[in-house]
Amino acid sequence: DGLVVSEKVKSNNVDVKIPKSELEAEEKGAEERPRESDSNILDVSSDYPRDKHISIQRHLADLEKLADLREDERKPCPLCPEEKFKACYSHKLHRHLQNLHWKVSVEFEGYRMCICHLSCRPVKPNLVGDQTLSKMGAHYHCIICSATIVRRTDMIGHINRHVNKGETESRFITVRAPKPSYEVVKESATDVQVLPNHSTPQKTDSYFNPKMKLNRQLIFCALAVLAGERKPIECLDAFGATGIMGLQWAKHLRSSVKVTINDCNENSVTMIKENCHLNKMKVKLNIKEEDDETVGNGEENSDTIEVTKMDANVVMHLRSFDFIHLDPFGTSVNYLDSAFRNVRNLGIVSLTSTDISSLYAKAQHVALRHYGCNIVRTEYYKELAARTVIAAVTRAAARCNKGIEVLLAVALEHSVLVVVRVLRGPTPADDSAKKVRYLIHCQWCEERVFQKEGNMVEENPYQQLPCDCHGSMPGKTAVLLGPLWSGPLFNTGFLRRMLLEAVQYGLDEAQPLLKTLVCEAECTTLKHFSTHSPGDENKQEECGVYIRTSNTYAESCLVHGKRKSEEVLRGAAKRQRAEHSAEHPPFYYNLHRHSIKGMNMPKLNKFLNYLSEAGYRVSRTHFDPMGVRTNAPLAQFKTVLMKYSAPTYVGAQAEGPVHLPGEIQVGEGVPAAAAIKVEEAELVEDDKSGVAAATFTQSYPTRCAAD
Repeated sequence: DGLVVSEKVKSNNVDVKIPKSELEAEEKGAEERPRESDSNILDVSSDYPRDKHISIQRHLADLEKLADLREDERKPCPLCPEEKFKACYSHKLHRHLQNLHWKVSVEFEGYRMCICHLSCRPVKPNLVGDQTLSKMGAHYHCIICSATIVRRTDMIGHINRHVNKGETESRFITVRAPKPSYEVVKESATDVQVLPNHSTPQKTDSYFNPKMKLNRQLIFCALAVLAGERKPIECLDAFGATGIMGLQWAKHLRSSVKVTINDCNENSVTMIKENCHLNKMKVKLNIKEEDDETVGNGEENSDTIEVTKMDANVVMHLRSFDFIHLDPFGTSVNYLDSAFRNVRNLGIVSLTSTDISSLYAKAQHVALRHYGCNIVRTEYYKELAARTVIAAVTRAAARCNKGIEVLLAVALEHSVLVVVRVLRGPTPADDSAKKVRYLIHCQWCEERVFQKEGNMVEENPYQQLPCDCHGSMPGKTAVLLGPLWSGPLFNTGFLRRMLLEAVQYGLDEAQPLLKTLVCEAECTTLKHFSTHSPGDENKQEECGVYIRTSNTYAESCLVHGKRKSEEVLRGAAKRQRAEHSAEHPPFYYNLHRHSIKGMNMPKLNKFLNYLSEAGYRVSRTHFDPMGVRTNAPLAQFKTVLMKYSAPTYVGAQAEGPVHLPGEIQVGEGVPAAAAIKVEEAELVEDDKSGVAAATFTQSYPTRCAAD
């Protein structure tokens, strides 16, 4: 009965005099069972088999209770060993606990994780085999996972990582910890819940980057174009994270698509389900289990999203899809073989590569390891990165007896987006594999040319370069880059239909970029750009595939019989082969990189007109704001730039052509040496600036040759 009375007294905090013998017996029994510092700590249950460490307390008074401070006796510190802090009186022990242990503690959910000096971790057994306790220095005990952390800053970071992952339920806290605070982000009429640190992929499971909005809009436009060709299509977002991309697909395209969102992380799958319910979508789990809970008034099948928790390679091996998007953290080469294994014929595979350090030639050894490609930093490094990714995609598709057609290749701020159409069969696979070639790059003038087709070894590969740097410079002047994709990067018809979809769905950020891409694909300036070309309304063919448009006669040809349909396909293939001769030229030149020292170069738009008047195809490029995509050789590019540049020291001279005697015929393939050679100028009489003009004319060719 005395033991029962003592427990009641202890729980009600009533001061009752207890015999000393009973008190000593009770304290002795308390040491044998798990210690309870106050009424706020739960007893140890079967789910949580271990009590909290004594260094984790709510108040300083609780820590002092452990020391059992008494004025007439010396007491040791409960968190320090005897050899570190000897027993002392209560006033000195109080200052020790307050200034050393409590002052540098880490706070979490009302608890303080005080610094501990005890021997809390066994060392590895030595050669003899005995195992002893190590005398650790100052350290902390985590209240959530009971890990031992040495530094205070590391302990704070450790706790923050638990909070970011939603692991805030401590085994020692009585009250259930609240759910982590979510932020609701709205993008393209789609709401998603994200964690506070959603923009740091290393520290969160649900990565969401608002800067990738343009990337998501481009992928949506590509899917909308594919949904217009055939319905319904099965599409996969292999790395869902928050599920924002798949939710946008299902919310806007409705019954045209059957969306599957996959992620291998359990926390991400939970968040995807919550975001589906937030957007009034039904959820179908793990292919077999269905969630019958309906939120809102949705249609029967159009508002259902399938959520799977698998590895991306596994889900692509198990099922076939019409549209697959890969957006892993880093390179996507590990998932290409699985993506092309079961993708349907004429389907689309899009991938976003964020490993720009290797693709932009900052880590060349990583590019060689991941993509099997040798690259260096050049003025056209962004397009080089896109062609590197496409080459890896081509080889992966060819291993599955599939060919590709590149529909879109874009280098955005922190990523490279590639969208390709899949063509099943060994013949398309062989045709695509032949377009993977090496690039000869001159390191002096940065002229470049793809190596000629064929397996025969050339005696002098420098002859393929248009420049004469190898003859005028000592040593080796060129480097072999690749293998790279040598085909076109854009499909004009597909881009025009993407632009129409962007206008229809009000995607304002994607429209300017798509207009630039259409001009770049056609190698024209914006002045000559038109959304509807005369033939687009009646025909749209890609890869020899006839796509349904407003032309009723063509539709009837496709419906009436197989033979007529094959004839239309063959005719479309012939027309496409004729159009391939006018594809955009590879690579571009940077205007600032090739500007002439001491000269004011013309404005970019005026320079485009000058090149166009000289008879060359020319356009701007999204890869570089000062880049010029043209089929003109570098020598002719510099000749036109020199002709229309003005000297910096002639302030009153208007921008226009520099009248050099001995007219240079641009566009006739004049060599660089002949273009630079200029005859001596004759002095112009009755001209106040005649002396200056003569001086400039005599010294100008020398400076140009030096540059």
